[in-house]
Amino acid sequence: MTFTHRHLLGIEHLRPEEIVTLLDLADDYVALNKGETKHSEALAGLTQINMFFENSTRTQASFELAGKRLGADVMNMAMQASSITKGETLIDTALTLNAMHPDLLVVRHPHSGAVDLLAQKVNCAVLNAGDGRHEHPTQALLDALTIRRAKGRLHRLNIAICGDIAHSRVARSNIILLGKMENRIRLIGPPTLMPSGIAEFGVEVYDDMARGLEDVDVVMMLRLQRERMDGGFIPSEREYYHRFGLDAAKLSYAKPDAIVMHPGPMNRGVEIDGTLADDINRSVIQDQVEMGVAVRMAAMDLLARNLRDLRGAA
Repeated sequence: MTFTHRHLLGIEHLRPEEIVTLLDLADDYVALNKGETKHSEALAGLTQINMFFENSTRTQASFELAGKRLGADVMNMAMQASSITKGETLIDTALTLNAMHPDLLVVRHPHSGAVDLLAQKVNCAVLNAGDGRHEHPTQALLDALTIRRAKGRLHRLNIAICGDIAHSRVARSNIILLGKMENRIRLIGPPTLMPSGIAEFGVEVYDDMARGLEDVDVVMMLRLQRERMDGGFIPSEREYYHRFGLDAAKLSYAKPDAIVMHPGPMNRGVEIDGTLADDINRSVIQDQVEMGVAVRMAAMDLLARNLRDLRGAA
């Protein structure tokens, strides 16, 4: 299997064949998770520590479940009650953890680059569960698996990513991954929510949903990330929904079999109509949650194999 990395810090450094390797293994774990015995020994004897400096429901729960299903000893650190609140630096925290000899470290942090810094200070494998506005690699991978299973392929599709692009690490990771797999990517949203220099990413940019959604295969909606906003990016949530919220009328511009995605948590009636989000004929939002566990199992399995190979060589 082609996957040579010690850490999973982002999509940027993954080759297309490595993405395929991970998704193929994740498919195997989807099948395992649907069975009666949802258990593997891939991480038996290994210790996984989850460090979430930001609140999370889906990501933290799925990483915990993934580790336990693979047989790891899993510990969740309550970072809000940790020594970080007493003034301890991130590097000191990393050195303290390193002394405990973990094997896998899963980290979510509000600052871009913090996870990479941690990875430089520890001897274990590090997985980025989201760092600031930088990347969220396992979210992009689970989105890719969801698309591939729904559409039968992950290349040469028309894919629209809509909403708060500027503050979204999910958008960044998806743009990189879907671009590597030769898809045509459209970004749709108000100019205030588009990052500067976005055209350099090889995407098409629209500020009109009707034009942007025309003939697309996949519609990926994003959450308005108010916690990362420090100004008036939109006039009001009501106006935003009117112009950029996904409803049946706007979706009608896409292909008849277009799928609807959202990384969660959703703001119903702001980014997406609640009825549409629950439409099992169009929405794959619950499939994304299911794929999240399988993708994180695959990522940790591959990193654990490389970790054991490195230790064996030493």
